[in-house]
Amino acid sequence: MPTLPEFSRSIGAYSLDSFSSSLFCPCGGSHGADDHWRFMEGMPQDPAELVSDLIKMGHYSNDALKLGQALTYAEFKKALVLQLIEQAEPEQQQLCNELIALAGGLEEAFAAAFGPNATEFFGDAVRLSQFRRRDFLIKVAAAAAVVTIASCAGGNQQGQNTESSPTAGAGAGKLEKPNLTIGFIPIACSIPIVVSEPAGIYKKYGLNVTLKKMPNWAAVRESAIAGELDAYHMLSPMPIAISMGLGSTAFPIKLASIENINGQSITVANKHKDKIKGPADFKGMTIGIPFPYSMHNLLVRYYLASAGLDPDKDVKLEIVPPPDSVAKMGAGQLDAFLMPDNFGQRAVFEKIGFIHLLTKDLWDGHPCCAFAAGQSWIDANPNTFRTVNKAIIEAASYANDPKNRETVAKQMSERKYLNQPEPVLTAVMTGKFENGLGQTLDVPDRIQFDPYPWKSFAKWISTQLVRWDLMPSDQAKYQEIADRIYMTDLARDLAKDLGQTPPAEPTRVEKLKFDTFDPTKADTYVQDQIKQFGV
Repeated sequence: MPTLPEFSRSIGAYSLDSFSSSLFCPCGGSHGADDHWRFMEGMPQDPAELVSDLIKMGHYSNDALKLGQALTYAEFKKALVLQLIEQAEPEQQQLCNELIALAGGLEEAFAAAFGPNATEFFGDAVRLSQFRRRDFLIKVAAAAAVVTIASCAGGNQQGQNTESSPTAGAGAGKLEKPNLTIGFIPIACSIPIVVSEPAGIYKKYGLNVTLKKMPNWAAVRESAIAGELDAYHMLSPMPIAISMGLGSTAFPIKLASIENINGQSITVANKHKDKIKGPADFKGMTIGIPFPYSMHNLLVRYYLASAGLDPDKDVKLEIVPPPDSVAKMGAGQLDAFLMPDNFGQRAVFEKIGFIHLLTKDLWDGHPCCAFAAGQSWIDANPNTFRTVNKAIIEAASYANDPKNRETVAKQMSERKYLNQPEPVLTAVMTGKFENGLGQTLDVPDRIQFDPYPWKSFAKWISTQLVRWDLMPSDQAKYQEIADRIYMTDLARDLAKDLGQTPPAEPTRVEKLKFDTFDPTKADTYVQDQIKQFGV
């Protein structure tokens, strides 16, 4: 039987919530089990009192107990625990074995913490005597400690799983919800989410995904908040805006991975062919953008402001659903638009517009769209979330391979996907395209699919939301926003699981056309921009 200090140390810093979202360790990190001991300073030494405090602190949630239920039924999880215990240090092995004995055996330990009647047992424990309550809490703590110590001792073993079965490749355990609905806007930016279906990647991971075509970004936002979708294709600023309640009800959303970098263009109606040479020439025009909280809006403002134009006074920015942009330009309702590239190329294809500027020329490597999910859904379906994110990261690599680009263009041209002429999508995907000005260009990186969510992306976006009064400056806690919403570490680990070589750093200096963004100086960047450009 372990001593009270040993038992207390064994459950220190453990959280079932953390276990549900961690990649390697239930507490949320990858480290040795000894790191847990330091957490326990000042905590109660009596096991029942200690676990009672942890429960009050939110370390044992109903969602986590539901996760535990799935683990109970998954026999391989118990085998994994035993295997990891065997790999532990002798002292850790002894403590784990003593804790198993304390709980009445491994099966009983799992049943106490994770069994189908765990919630009922917990309710009884609260209502009944201190002995019953202590007995229950100690069993929960013992099971928690076993899983925690075993997983910490095992280090990165989970990252080495093979892909011999659909869920093994995800490294995430049993899927809580294999049947999913993911909303998307039919634009080239959505390709990693969409191509996962015809390429068989979702099926490979045991996922049955229904792709739901959405009419506009506002509909995506409202469906996300209403819980009508499991996960979503979103513009990269949207998780920030929605999580902070900018323009909508506050609803916590995580940006899991970036769908595309570059891949947008400023397209101008043919009637202005001889008038547009630079940003100053757009004064007085009506310019279409897809959503206020979009890179399109922030980039067109950045471009106009470089010439001293005030985007809120000197032009009219009009919100237009991307699929409507070409028709509106053809009807004379738009002078220009900054939209995903397939619509810029479509305007050239229909001979109603020309491509003035690729946004990669404003900021090479800028983010556009993303894969995202609500925090509550992630908490309830951690294995499914990890698995679908991994599938999409794999699909991004598939779509980014030059050998696959023409195939992807053909797949995506279908009506149920992007519903665009195949030559339009081929031009975008290969970077070999007519610009509407009599030139044939070859820009292989016109659009790329790089899923890595640099935290510097989140910081730059936040600075521009402040600059254009879309976010109150007192809410602009740049590092906190980046850390809370952009899941950079997870994306990196999933990419490594796939044998990819993602960046080691979470942030970088971003080089734009008219300035350089140092994410360590985000607080002063907006004022520097205003001083430089006067807007």
